[in-house]
Amino acid sequence: MREFADLHTHTDHSDGALKPSELVARAKQAGISILAITDHDSISGVQEGLSCGKAIGVEVLPGIEMSVSFEQRELHLLAYCFDPDNSGLKKCLSLFHDQRIQRAERIVKKLNGMNIPLTMEHVFKQVTAGVVCRPHIADAMVSNKLASSYIEVFVKYIGDGCPAYEKKPEFRLETAVNIVAEAGGLTFLAHPGTMFTQKDIVNIIKTGIDGIETVHPSHTGPVQEFYRGITNEYYLLECGGSDYHGGSRSDERNFGLYGVSTQAVELMRQRLLRAK
Repeated sequence: MREFADLHTHTDHSDGALKPSELVARAKQAGISILAITDHDSISGVQEGLSCGKAIGVEVLPGIEMSVSFEQRELHLLAYCFDPDNSGLKKCLSLFHDQRIQRAERIVKKLNGMNIPLTMEHVFKQVTAGVVCRPHIADAMVSNKLASSYIEVFVKYIGDGCPAYEKKPEFRLETAVNIVAEAGGLTFLAHPGTMFTQKDIVNIIKTGIDGIETVHPSHTGPVQEFYRGITNEYYLLECGGSDYHGGSRSDERNFGLYGVSTQAVELMRQRLLRAK
């Protein structure tokens, strides 16, 4: 097996299509030696992934992609190598779980106000495990013939800025960084792309993050090199991955192509050892 790590993937415990065990098996087929399961605001799929990885020879890292706010902007934070049983982290994720249900309820109420008879019961039928995400609402609308396609739901109704859109409750980046650190983990700014200025990035670094996701399907070669330069300048770590969801996301071609070397994971471990 080649020395390759995909540190950004999703399962049906958030908005992915595959069960954790199915994702790990797919990683084995794709020649991925280290896989991080990074579901949105949930770690409920991690244990299944760890067990399957141990059985078939794929190393699975505990991970998560957290939705956080910084200077009144939403961004995503990837976290790895934490203790899943840490009480502070579990309390935080329980809050996320409840807030996502409340957000979904507000979206459904807005859709009802647009004469779309969607119910939360319809939505929950799409949720296998973990947290409720907007894709579950889209799938529920398509399944109940309230829309013709997943894309239509996002473009017309629930995408950012659309009539039924609801912003996530704010959860400060600094708070998330501290919670993950107390749980023994590392935090990385996820897929920053070109949405931040260098000044923004410096301010984000000052919150105490450990690294930046340099490799992502949305990052061109120059963007990757830009963020590698930032990580070198500020002694940060790198991560990267395919952001694989499967199913209707049509991202099969990215799986096994986007990621980092296993040396990047070794550097993460060394950083954690020095911190002890």
